[in-house]
Amino acid sequence: MANSASAKKRIRQNVKCRARNRWRKDRYRTAIKEYHELVLHGSVEETEQKLHGIYKLLDQVASTPALHKNTASRYKSRLAAKLNAKKKAAA
Repeated sequence: MANSASAKKRIRQNVKCRARNRWRKDRYRTAIKEYHELVLHGSVEETEQKLHGIYKLLDQVASTPALHKNTASRYKSRLAAKLNAKKKAAA
């Protein structure tokens, strides 16, 4: 247990920050799972709309310490590749 006032404050701050980061990660992970379902069962137009929403969400989360910019870029690239494969299969 922390003894000094500054150490106690850091514990309080860490709890808040950890909760905020977990919330952010849950948001984009849930969105990605929904996107994968759309790729399998949805239309191309619905999937494109969802992809643009995920792009925005990933960029927002990447602007915080919860997600690195390169990781967000990698996610976006892989999601776009899935959509392109769906389009190619549909054509």
